Formats: sequence, structure tokens, C-alpha cells
Amino acid sequence: MRAIKPTSPSPSAATASALRTLELERAGIAALEAELTGAPGSGLALAFDAAVEMIGNVRGRVIVSGMGKSGHVGRKIAATLASTGTPAYFVHPSEASHGDLGMIKPSDAILLLSWSGETAELADIITYAKRFQIGLMAITSNAASSLGRAADICLQLPAAEEACADVAAPTTSTTMQIVAGDALAIALLEARGFTAHQFRQFHPGGKLGARLSFVRDVMHTGDAMPLVASGSKMQTAVIEMSGKRFGCVGVIDTSGRLAGIITDGDLRRHMDKSHNLLDDPVEAVMTPKPTVVAPDVMVAEALALLNEKKRSVLLVVDGSRKPVGIVHLHDLLRLGAA
Repeated sequence: MRAIKPTSPSPSAATASALRTLELERAGIAALEAELTGAPGSGLALAFDAAVEMIGNVRGRVIVSGMGKSGHVGRKIAATLASTGTPAYFVHPSEASHGDLGMIKPSDAILLLSWSGETAELADIITYAKRFQIGLMAITSNAASSLGRAADICLQLPAAEEACADVAAPTTSTTMQIVAGDALAIALLEARGFTAHQFRQFHPGGKLGARLSFVRDVMHTGDAMPLVASGSKMQTAVIEMSGKRFGCVGVIDTSGRLAGIITDGDLRRHMDKSHNLLDDPVEAVMTPKPTVVAPDVMVAEALALLNEKKRSVLLVVDGSRKPVGIVHLHDLLRLGAA
């Protein structure tokens, strides 16, 4: 029997398909935006405000649930809420019916996702919410559905065409659900005044965690800092610079404050065969008022400053401008922040 060779779309057809998908999903988000920015006090806007208020006032956690693709979206929404300061976790509706309802407390709030609003597996969670008077929110496209009618707050998303209309696999609809969940998380984040410092507590690992670290966590301190006193000869500065291997040396005044910096570039610019550079005082070569950073600045900000100033190293000073450390671009690269 001759094997049937699978067919695949040509590159141009594949690109055209991708563009149609993007257009349909973009139209879904545009419809969602239109619902929120339509007539003042529109149904979705009122429901969104009420949901933010309910979640903001909840004493427990936000329990998110959904079946199938809505369940996958629900897991993402729960993760986003949890990482931005709103305690949340996902409960699978089938597992809920077999004991996991015990994970839900009266102090919690429940957010259920179902595009049709008629997902049978959510029935037990809905009944449980009503029995124990737990706040129930729904994200659905049908406010008249079983879920929509049962919810205390129903975020009815506008109807939208799926990217594959013939098959009707969830595509545009799941994109709209994700966007609605993101909007809830960010509104709650801003209402709480959630800061990047707090965000880093939930993201200690990976590149994101690295960029949210503080300069004080990565800087070199103590004897590792290349420093010389004002009035020193350049010979002393060059020895200090060579020994510490940062390509620079800081100059401190009699009060211990940073007066200037000497870099490899400064050395090259001041080299003159007519005199011995090593006999010059450091003040004759240093760049006064160098770019510095505070220890409580986040690594991402320090990295941006290095890029802006086209530098590879920053001296770290305290509030009185006394050097407390030094940080090199290579430190950020090793950390994974760059």
C-alpha cells in the first residue's frame, strides 16, 4: 500500500494564515476594549470595577477555575495574580468535585472561566460558593448562561470570531480571557501600590529576578574597591588600578567623599612624552564628579545607566557621597541581568 504523503501549506499560505489569525485575535481585543470604553457605566466596565473591588477586599485568596482551554487560561491568570501581590491559586474543577473543594474557604473569592457559561464540571464549585456565601465572579461570553446567572459579578466578554471558524477551536476567545485576566491583575497591582521591590520577592530566580536585584547585592566592597587619596601621585593610582582590575580608580578627599575617578581612558588622554605622567598628582588626571549609583538602586536601573553613559563600571556611594562599593558590567552579565 502506497504511503500517503502529508501535505503542508506553502510558506506564503502559512504566513497568510498567521496574519488572518493575528487580525481576528486583534479584533477580539478591540471589541473588548470597545466594551470597556463605550458608554459610561457600561455593563462590562461596572462589572470590572466591582471585580477589582471584591478581590481587593478579600481576606483570603482568589480561587481560579475553568475546564479545558479556559482552565489553562485560568492557571495563567492565577499565576499572574499571585506574582503581582494578589494571593491566588488554581483549582481544577474535576478535582474540586473529589475533595479539593476543601481547599476553598469562606474568606476566599472565586473566579470561574467558561466561554459558553455552560461548563458542567463547574457546577459543584458554583453550588459550594452559594452554600458558603463565597463571592463568585465569572468571565464568560454569555451572561444569561448558568454560570453568568449564578455569579455575583459577571464579566461578559463580547462575542468574537475564532481564528479557525470551521473548527471553532478556542483561539480568539482564550486570548480575550487572558487579556481580561491581565487587566484585573494590573488594576489590582496599581490599586495596591505594588512596587518593583515587592515584585522581586516573588521572582528571585532567572533573568527577571536578576534585574530586580539591588546594586548592594552584587557590588564589590571593602578592600576590593580601587581607591586612592587626593594628593597622591599617579604612580600610586596606576598601581591601585592595576591591582584591583576594574579599569579605574576612585579619588577620595580628606573627608572620605568621592572627589573624582581615573579610568583607562583618562590615562590614554594624558599620556605625553614631554613629562612623566606617574609624577603628576591624581587631581591633574581625574574626572571630577563621576557618574555614580546608590546601593539601593535596582540592578536594572544600574544597567540602564551603564548603557546610557557608555560605561563598563560604576562606583557606588552612600548619601554623603562616600564610596561603599563598585559594580562592573561583567557582574551584571554573570548575574544574568543583561
